[in-house]
Order: sequence, then structure tokens, then C-alpha cells
Amino acid sequence: MYRSLFFTFFKIGAFTFGGGWAMISIIEREIVDKHHWIEREEFLDLLAISQSLPGILAVNIATAVGDKIGGGRGSVVAALGTILPSFLIILAFAIFLTPETIKNNRVISAIFMGIRPAVVALIIAPVLSSAKAAKLKLRTVWIPLVVALMISLDMGTVSSPILYIVLGALCGFFLWWWPNRKRLKKEE
Repeated sequence: MYRSLFFTFFKIGAFTFGGGWAMISIIEREIVDKHHWIEREEFLDLLAISQSLPGILAVNIATAVGDKIGGGRGSVVAALGTILPSFLIILAFAIFLTPETIKNNRVISAIFMGIRPAVVALIIAPVLSSAKAAKLKLRTVWIPLVVALMISLDMGTVSSPILYIVLGALCGFFLWWWPNRKRLKKEE
């Protein structure tokens, strides 16, 4: 079991181009669809919690899944599996490539230019699948759009994930409360 956890998250960690959000579709495919370690709804909850916690998204998810599957040892094994590929790749880059080498080598520059659009696609794919799994409807789709707009306009002056989560929760509560307010008043 520990070997399976380690190698699954090692494989996930090997595709870290673009950070945690680029890995979400791979993580979901491995832990929900392939291994059936958690259900899709639980994955969405885990994703929300992992994003809200400090630290690296993929490591937070790996730690939680590892804990569910194998307790404390499972957490450590899954987290190490996620971290180790990035560490090895960065170590190899540090040994063999300097910033001047990357800038001056047209082949390496072209490779990195090609990686950028692929990373964008890797980030968009989980956003779409998360929206689908979260059962967004026309009545609620405006919440993530407004939050995304607020984040993009913020430019780092007041950027607080907690603020956006609280605003999203308040909007969700309002959308539930408004149509039910008369029924709730009658029940009192």
C-alpha cells in the first residue's frame, strides 16, 4: 500500500509544470478514477481545504490522501512521493543549466516557450472539471467569475484567499437564503 501511494504521488509530482493547479486533473484521475481511494465529492472538499491551507496544494492533497489510506506513515510517504520529483528536477537544472544557458540556448528557450501554453491548458482543465463537479448553475456561475475578476484586478494589494473564500461563502448562503426566506420565517 505504501509503495502504491509513493509511486502514484511520485508520478503526479513528476508533472509539476505549472504548479498545483496544473496537477489537479492528474491527481483526480489517479486517486479518484484509477485507485478509488476517495470519492469525487470528497476530492472537491479536499481540494477546497488544501487550497485554503498554507503550503503547496499538491503536497496538502497528498498528505490528506496518504493519511486516509495509511495514517501518519501514509501521509509522509505520499508527501515525499510528491516532493521528490520536483527536488530532483530542480537539482538537475541547478547542476546543468544556468540562467545564461537558458537565455542563450534557442532550443531550451523554445522548449520553455512551448511549455507555457501547455501549462495554461493543464490549469484550465481542472477548473472546468471542478466547476462541473461542483454543479455550478447559471444562478451560481457568477460567484467564481466575480472572484476571479476581483483577484485579477487586485494586483497583490489586498490579496487574501480567506477574503475570497468568505465572500464566496456569503454569496452561496445568500443564494440559498433568499429563495427560502419566507419558508424559514413560517417555520419560526
